[in-house]
Amino acid sequence: MVIKYSIYLITFLFLISSIYGKTIHVKPSDNLQKEINNSQNNDTLIISKGTYKSKRNLFTEPLCGNCQNHQTNVEASYGFILKDKSLVIIGQSRTGTILITNSGYGFYFENSFDSKIMNLTITGGKRDASDDATDAGIVARKSKVEINNLDIINNDDRLDSVVVGIGGVFGREQSELKIINCNIINNGWDGVALYRGASAVITDCLIKDGRGAGIGVTWDATCNAYRNEIRGFWKGIGAFGTSWVVARNNLVHENLGWGIIATGHSFMDITNNVVNHNGNCGVAPWGTGSKGRIMNNIITDNGWREYWVCPCYGVWNYGDWSKWDFRHNIVWNNKEGDYKDIWDQTDLNGNLSIDPKFTSDSLFNLLITSPALNAGDSVTYNVDGSRSHIGLTGGPQAK
Repeated sequence: MVIKYSIYLITFLFLISSIYGKTIHVKPSDNLQKEINNSQNNDTLIISKGTYKSKRNLFTEPLCGNCQNHQTNVEASYGFILKDKSLVIIGQSRTGTILITNSGYGFYFENSFDSKIMNLTITGGKRDASDDATDAGIVARKSKVEINNLDIINNDDRLDSVVVGIGGVFGREQSELKIINCNIINNGWDGVALYRGASAVITDCLIKDGRGAGIGVTWDATCNAYRNEIRGFWKGIGAFGTSWVVARNNLVHENLGWGIIATGHSFMDITNNVVNHNGNCGVAPWGTGSKGRIMNNIITDNGWREYWVCPCYGVWNYGDWSKWDFRHNIVWNNKEGDYKDIWDQTDLNGNLSIDPKFTSDSLFNLLITSPALNAGDSVTYNVDGSRSHIGLTGGPQAK
C-alpha cells in the first residue's frame, strides 16, 4: 500500500512539474541567454537585480513585417531570444533588473505560445542597417506573450542612413500580446506597432516620446487599447490597412501631428477618449474606406503648431462621413475651428461645443460642474451603472 501510494505521489509530482516547470534563479554573474536556452517549457526565471547584456546576433528572416511583399528577406539582429517554448521571466526589480540588448530585436519571441515577461527594464537597442527590419525593444512573431510592468526605454539609437528607429513593442505574424502597465518611453520609432494578423490588448500604459505612432495598427492586425496615455509622437493612435481598433479611455495629447487617425479600409471604435492639444488635428477619418464610431470623446485645444499633416481642427473629415457614427462628443476650442470638411456637428446627436471643465490641464478629470457628466450616449454606462460621462472617466472601461 505504501509503495503504491509513493508511486502515485511521484507520478503526481512529475505531472505537476511538467505542467508548471521549475523555478530558476538568475544572478548578474550568470549568462541570461544560456539560462533561457537551458530552461524547459513552462519554467520560471527569476532574474535578480543587476545589469544583463546580450551580444548582437545577426540573422536573416524570410518574412518582412511591414514590407509590401511579405516574403522578403530581411537582415536584422536579435539580443535575447526565446524560441519554440514558453517561459515566465520575472525581474526582481522593475528599475533594478536591466536588460541591455545591443540589438535591433531586443528581446525576440518566436513560436513562443504562452510566455510572460514582467517587472524589469529593456533598453540599449542598436538600430539595424536595413529599413525593413522591424526593430523594437520587444519583437514577437507567431507568439503569445504577456508583457507586464516593464520599462521599455531609451532604445533611441539611430543611423543616418535609415529613416526608422527602434520601437517599443512590435507584434507580428499572428502574435497575441497583452501589454499591461508598461512605460514605453524615449524609443526611436512607434511605441507599439502591430502587423500581419497580430493582435494586442494594451492597458494602463504610458507611451511617450518617440517618432511614428504611439500605437500603430496596420495590415490586418487588431487592437484593444484602454486607459493609456500617449504623447510625444508624430501621431497618437493610428489604424491603417484593414486593421480593427477599439480605443477607449485613452489620453492622447501633445503629439506633433494628429491625435487619432483611421485610414485605408480600417475600422475604429473611438470612445471616451480625451484628444487634447495635438499639433494639428484631433481626430481624422482619412480615406473613403475607413469607418467606425466616434462617441463620448472630448476633443479640445488641438492645432498648436503650423500645418504639417492635417489642418488645425478638432475633427477633419478626409473620408466618407456617412461611414462614421459621430455622437455625444465635446469638440471645443480648436485652433482653426472644430470641424473641417464636414458640417458643424454641434447640437446634433448629442454633440456639444463647450468648455468641458477639466480639473486641471494634466489630469483631465471633470469638475462637478462639467457639462460632460452623464452626458454620453445612453447605450453606454459608467461602472456604477449611471449614464456614461463624456471623456476619460466615463464608460465601462474607465478607472
